[in-house]
Amino acid sequence: MSDDEQRGQQPQPYGQPYPQYRQQPIPTDAGGAPPLWAPWYGAGFLDAFVRFWKKYARFDGRASRSEFWWWYLANAIVVTILFGGYIVSIIVWAAGATTTDEYGTTTATSGFPGVALLFVGLLGLWGLATFVPSLALGWRRVHDAGLAGPFWLISFAAGVAGIVFGCLEPSPTGAQYDRPDASRPQA
Repeated sequence: MSDDEQRGQQPQPYGQPYPQYRQQPIPTDAGGAPPLWAPWYGAGFLDAFVRFWKKYARFDGRASRSEFWWWYLANAIVVTILFGGYIVSIIVWAAGATTTDEYGTTTATSGFPGVALLFVGLLGLWGLATFVPSLALGWRRVHDAGLAGPFWLISFAAGVAGIVFGCLEPSPTGAQYDRPDASRPQA
């Protein structure tokens, strides 16, 4: 006899959530977007990108898996373009770094290509601009899995932890980290 049957309750069907864990529906605006304090399950690429910047340094609340992974795709695209531009500019510069005149004299050009420095500078600025919001996004993603935000710091020591945290299922206990805008302290 199971514990549920001993207490006079019907056993819960396999795979069905227990009634006490059902969450209240999250309010949405006319366009179907939830408020910033709530996770947006099923967010699209552009919605997740815009939401990332709107929640720049918000460490409260939760972030859905779609918000998390769409942002990381967008970030990977930008970093790939900037780093690719750097590599291409170095290759083009190296290919033209030496010249041979009609007498067979080889001359090396001096200096480093300015375009490569531009790409490195843009890559550095991008990293600075996205460090805090990426940290906040990971913090909120861990909240959505029902864990405390500081668990995200493990991903700095073990990079694979960020992938694991990004894949975790949402947990109803993550709602404890939500702070609807009405209850946020006023600055």
